[in-house]
Formats: sequence, structure tokens, C-alpha cells
Amino acid sequence: MRKTKTIRIFQNALFASLLTLFLLAISAMLQAEETADYFANKNYIGTELCSACHRDLAAHWGRTTHARIFLQNPGNEIESRGCEACHGPGSEHISDPVKADGILRFTNQSGHAVGVQNRQCLQCHQGGNRIHWLSSVHERFNVGCSDCHNPMANFSSAGLLARNGINETCFMCHQDQRSQFRRRSHMPLLEGKITCTDCHNPHGSTTRALLKTDTVNQTCYQCHAEKRGPFLFEHAPVRDNCLNCHSPHGSNHEKLLITARPMLCQQCHTALGHVNELLTRGGLASGSRPDPRLMGRSCQNCHAQIHGSNHPSGARLHR
Repeated sequence: MRKTKTIRIFQNALFASLLTLFLLAISAMLQAEETADYFANKNYIGTELCSACHRDLAAHWGRTTHARIFLQNPGNEIESRGCEACHGPGSEHISDPVKADGILRFTNQSGHAVGVQNRQCLQCHQGGNRIHWLSSVHERFNVGCSDCHNPMANFSSAGLLARNGINETCFMCHQDQRSQFRRRSHMPLLEGKITCTDCHNPHGSTTRALLKTDTVNQTCYQCHAEKRGPFLFEHAPVRDNCLNCHSPHGSNHEKLLITARPMLCQQCHTALGHVNELLTRGGLASGSRPDPRLMGRSCQNCHAQIHGSNHPSGARLHR
């Protein structure tokens, strides 16, 4: 019975995966057709004509990495087109500058789908960190490359970001995480020691949270290697997921804990039969069941190796 249920779950997961791939293929095909329709019956006019009208934009763009490559050392036909490598042929725009879809604009009011806009970027920026872009949470929610990047000016020291840094760019949308980083105990992101991309890959990942590794624990172990183990005596919640006890962005409890100790431990462990509870019943509170919090300020007063122990006598994580 259990085997049959497992097979059915696997079949459903496989069907869902194949259906997702099929829908993504159709979406990519439709976007390719829309891009081809836009390029049809249009001609390239050259960067010089673009710069004649858009002087301010050309001046800012001329200091970017894109301009240095496109204008000074183009590596292929696409790069040699300059402005039109991204914006498409400009002949229709020249004849009717006020026409909204006369040229490919990277805005929500352009009339072009976000997927079509992103395809212009992906014709050069594909593979590598962007190998999982298709079907990623950002792609599914129609996040455009231009929502995070501004290829027309150097607002950031690297990456042509829309803001002056990685964190500020992510915080444009992720306001909840911004507030979490301002809590009493938080990751040292605001201090400049880490950035969002040290843990996440905004261009896509195999995980829902866009982690750079396959699991939460592997991500944490990149910095907290001493918690990796293997240990002779392991603590099951630690092995399962660091998020069982810790809030990754920030918390109002020490060490990013999701709640204060000993209440955190008591979510799984009761004081019934604990040596401290037995001593208390026979002593200060004879004949009554004491508050479990009487065991002290923290369970780690005794169970110090809470992440795991390699000591021969560390079965209860005492050593």
C-alpha cells in the first residue's frame, strides 16, 4: 500500500514537471515569435543617429561597460549594433518618435511583454548564473532585467544595478526583509560584511528561495562550517533545517533565534521527568508541578553543544 502511494506521488510529481516544461517551452516560443514580429520590416540605423537626439542618455551610457564593449571592441554582430543591440531596429522610431512600440523600450508602459524585453538581455547574458532563470520565481512574477539593472548609467560600482548596491536594489521589493535586518539580532548585512547574493541567486536557482546551494543548511555552512559535522551525537532539528531554530535575516532574540530560550527548546522537549523538575517538586515546590521555565535562563546552561557533540559522553549534548 505504501509502495503504491509512493509510486503515485512520484508519477504526479513527474507529470507536473513535464507540464511545467511544456508550458515554459510554449511561452518561450510565443515570446520568440513576438520578438520576430517586432523586428520584421525594420532596419538598423546606427548608433550615431541615436546619439544625435538622445545626447544625455548617450553621455551616461558612454561610461558603462556595455558602451566600452559595443563601441570599442565588439565581439559579434549583436554588439556591433550599439544602441540597437538592446532596443532593436530604429527605423520606425525615426519616422514616428512618439509611437510607443516604435522601438523596444524597457518599461512597463512600452507595450512589449516583460519576456520580450528580457530576451534582449538574454541574447548575450545567458548561461552561468542565469541558467535557472526560466521558471524561477522572479521570471514567473514578470520581473524584468531592467527592474534591477540600469544598463544606461553607472549607479553602482559593479553590475549596472538600479541602485548603488546589491542590498538596496533587492530592498526595492523585499521590504519585509529590510525590516528584519533592522531587528536587534541580525545578519551583518547592513554593516556591509555580506550581501543578499552571498546566500541567494536572484537570477534563478533550484530552490524556492533562490538559494545558491541545494538546501538551507548547505547555505549556512558556507560561513558556519563548525556546525556542519558529522557529529557522533547529532541534534535532529539541526540536521533537518537551521530554520527550525533560527530566523535567517533577523530576530529580536539573541543569535537569530525564532523565540527565546528555554521556550524554544520546550516547543519539542517537555520538563516532565527532567532532573530539575524532580528536584524542584521535592524541594522548593513540594507537592506541586513547577513552571518548566524554573530550569534556568537557558537549556544550554547544561546542554552546551546544542548543534552536536563528538564527546564520548555527549549523548545528551552536555559536552
